[in-house]
Amino acid sequence: MRVLLTGVAGFVGFHLASVLLERGHEVLGLDSLNDYYDPRLKHDRLAALGTPSNFRFAQVDIVDAAALRAATDGLTFDIIIHLAAQAGVRYSLINPGAYVDANVRGHLNVLELARHADGLRQIIYASSSSVYGDRSDTPFRETDRCDSPASIYAATKKAGELIAQSYASLFGFSAVGLRFFTVYGPWGRPDMAYWSFTEAILKGEPIRLFNNGLMRRDFTDIRDIVEGIVRMAEAAPRLGHEIYNIGHSEPVTLARFVAAIERATGVRAIVEKAPMQAGDVGDTFADVSKLETSFGYRPTIAIEEGIERFVAWFREYKGF
Repeated sequence: MRVLLTGVAGFVGFHLASVLLERGHEVLGLDSLNDYYDPRLKHDRLAALGTPSNFRFAQVDIVDAAALRAATDGLTFDIIIHLAAQAGVRYSLINPGAYVDANVRGHLNVLELARHADGLRQIIYASSSSVYGDRSDTPFRETDRCDSPASIYAATKKAGELIAQSYASLFGFSAVGLRFFTVYGPWGRPDMAYWSFTEAILKGEPIRLFNNGLMRRDFTDIRDIVEGIVRMAEAAPRLGHEIYNIGHSEPVTLARFVAAIERATGVRAIVEKAPMQAGDVGDTFADVSKLETSFGYRPTIAIEEGIERFVAWFREYKGF
């Protein structure tokens, strides 16, 4: 299978590329290598992928339509897996333009590429659980209304879903949107709580629990995310547009989350409680019955196992 993978130097993209390459698929990976967080981590991920004969990399910003076309000119793909995006909820309050550029304009550019690609079977793209907004009626189902985003990030992700739905309907191809629920694991993002909490705890610094520690998150191990994507990519595509939740389907309290990090590090956390931050939501909880029915799969890795694996990697990578 010939795969165009955007966001290959990102957290999910790196892990997905690793598995696709191991399974013998050909991968062209694109990434802008921007500085939203330290680009050294992105370069280190690429270095960890190595230089297998079935992998090529090109530094491309999907917002630049001409550069995107140039990087793929003359090439054919069986599938596009589109993971490149501007991530992060709080940063969208500071720089909303970056989210419209990457998550709307860039997303549109990738769909235009898919529209004109010869022999393309399917496009799979990353959406987000954030599209559900701040709600207490859980679990979240794909059929739920998603018209009250709590953040600019969420609004751009929902816009991306609507644009993909239009393209699939108008131009007759298969598009699948994946609503990821709080992905974590080795090689993760420094702006996420599992990273910042682990680093602070190992340094003996306090951690801040927003909403006074009352939030719950459906933490999903990166291995479960990748397994789900690979199953979809290797399955026979269906025409039209589909949305799937992909989450562990077990909300975890912040207390349990911090306890898992404490056990893995062997260090007691210094906890400070803080009010809810703008753009945050109280709970996330994925109903994954559609995923299980369609692909015979549901995420299974518990937070304690996943955090222990992350902390072991973090200690080695950061030298703690």
